[in-house]
Amino acid sequence: MQLRILVIDDEKVYRDELEEYFNQKSFITYKAGLPSQAFEILKDNEIDLIILDIRLPEMDGLDVLKRIKSLYPDIEVIMISGHGDMDSVIQSVRYGSIDFFQKPFRLTDVQNAIERTQKFVQLNSKLKHVQFNYSLLSKELQENIGKNIIYRSKAMAEVIELMSRVAKSDTTVLITGESGTGKELVARGIHLLSDRKNNYFYSVNCSAISESLFESEFFGHTKGAFTGATENKEGWFEAANHGILFLDEIGDFPTIMQAKLLRVLEEKKITRVGSHKEIDVNVRIIAATNQDLNALSENKKFRIDILHRLNSFTIHIPSLRERVEDIPLLTEYYIEFFSQKLGKNIKGVDNQIIEKLCNYSFPGNVRELKNMIERAVILSDSKMLTPANFIIGNVQSDKMIDSESTIMNYNLEIIKTNTILKALKKVNYNKSAAAKLMNITRQSLDRRLNKYKIKDKLNRISE
Repeated sequence: MQLRILVIDDEKVYRDELEEYFNQKSFITYKAGLPSQAFEILKDNEIDLIILDIRLPEMDGLDVLKRIKSLYPDIEVIMISGHGDMDSVIQSVRYGSIDFFQKPFRLTDVQNAIERTQKFVQLNSKLKHVQFNYSLLSKELQENIGKNIIYRSKAMAEVIELMSRVAKSDTTVLITGESGTGKELVARGIHLLSDRKNNYFYSVNCSAISESLFESEFFGHTKGAFTGATENKEGWFEAANHGILFLDEIGDFPTIMQAKLLRVLEEKKITRVGSHKEIDVNVRIIAATNQDLNALSENKKFRIDILHRLNSFTIHIPSLRERVEDIPLLTEYYIEFFSQKLGKNIKGVDNQIIEKLCNYSFPGNVRELKNMIERAVILSDSKMLTPANFIIGNVQSDKMIDSESTIMNYNLEIIKTNTILKALKKVNYNKSAAAKLMNITRQSLDRRLNKYKIKDKLNRISE
């Protein structure tokens, strides 16, 4: 994420001086002594800013400026000249330059002009955003991953081991697991443990992308490429260049778009909509799904060649009911976390609650437990959380019948079916509202309705 500057000047001393100065500022610098050389560089490289001399061999600098703004309108240009005639200044501004300096000039003045450009402001803003997210995620990583991870189970220990091993490579990773198990947290953990940690981590929800916007969002577009394209826009692959692109809910990716994604994964090149110019991208892909991609592939709903590209290294995150021994530790952690966040002095929880939590199926996994604890902390007026503060499985905990039949039901099919039915009933059988209530996507709810044949039992389900 560096500003890319092209210096076009026939005087070598100025080219070299500017290159040395810009390199010290961590800019990427290209040099050309002739306009023909400059246009060759522009064909093969993405340039953000050009420092252009007015007096050049082959072409006048103003003609070079006009051609640049015609072919590459999003590139910003600063003009320099050894002849400070006012007419040249006026003409350069008219043709699209953003500043003008007379030789000899102070390098700090050029630096200040660069820092006023839109490109610099955008890149600097993005860098600050990355650094801010990195500081937050580093804290989250320390709290949830590595030596301070909240786990006791062997299953989660294996996940951490796999993360550590794959992080330092550039291998594509497929993360599988139910909704709410923490797939994105694992992806971010891999990013922070990798050599790409100082570059962008870009998360994309594949289930939320329409076919009409796919190419524009992933590959970007040029100004005028379609109605509403009022400016050049980089896509997600460019935004994540040299970093990681996280493709969440990859199983919901429409098959018509999978072939275009496969081409980028194989060739590592993208082309913006409305352009014929290929752009090299160096992006590591981490994908996640709560679906069985092999089954989708057998049913022709997911391309086998994409699957083979994605599952070079697979990490499966166990559901919370598969790591019951972690529930007391997670409960303690979230009580402390939300107590501090909400300014409360809660010291613990009634042992009856721990027992009920450990016997609950948690269809929403860790996310559901987290929400449950947050609600309990909000409702609590004492130093101990009590059954009255909890709703477990849509039933208030102090009203639950402590019987083997109520608490110790381990039939997951029945538990899931009953949970979905209760959620639908609570929201008057509106699927979107029920999915939100259960912390799953609409697509995930549809799959469960079909899997457990709930649609066959009900005829009043609405969108």
